[in-house]
Amino acid sequence: MFKTTIFIPLLAVSLFFQACSNETKKEQSSTQKANAILSTNEFPLRSIDNTQLTLQKTTQGFYLQNDKNKLLLIDVFATWCPPCQASASHLSSLQKKYEKDIKVIGVSVEDNIDNAKLQEFATQHNATYTLVNSDQNRRLIDTLAKQLKLGNNFGIPLLAIYKDGKLIRFYQGAIEEEFIESDIKRALGK
Repeated sequence: MFKTTIFIPLLAVSLFFQACSNETKKEQSSTQKANAILSTNEFPLRSIDNTQLTLQKTTQGFYLQNDKNKLLLIDVFATWCPPCQASASHLSSLQKKYEKDIKVIGVSVEDNIDNAKLQEFATQHNATYTLVNSDQNRRLIDTLAKQLKLGNNFGIPLLAIYKDGKLIRFYQGAIEEEFIESDIKRALGK
């Protein structure tokens, strides 16, 4: 009887710790998988029209896989931001004017935003360039801000221009189309 009295509580304690141990292993496995994804230099993005794009991070910037020779303009914006709304038509104009030479990608800071809301922004503000809505948006924005040494709280819109994976110039806040176009022309040698 005494052996049974001691054995049952020991068995219960042993099973309890075993269950905790398995849960810890599961958590470690999930963390390891997440870290493996985060350590990659690729940013798979999906546009609101369901096109898959992949940005590649370099030590000095980013480039668009499968379109490495184009200038890459990354626009970090929010649908509710008046300066972001105003810059959308300028970026669309530049995308149209230099369509063979540049790729403008709009990345929303709004987590879990609905594609319909992004489409509404695109329609209302003439944003005819690529808008992405991906679970990688936040990771891309954080990496971009870190590369630009902006910290966690930076102004939007944030526009970064890259050529061959190297930063050409970046702007915080609203900027005139002519300034952006001047940088585009300089980068293209025009």
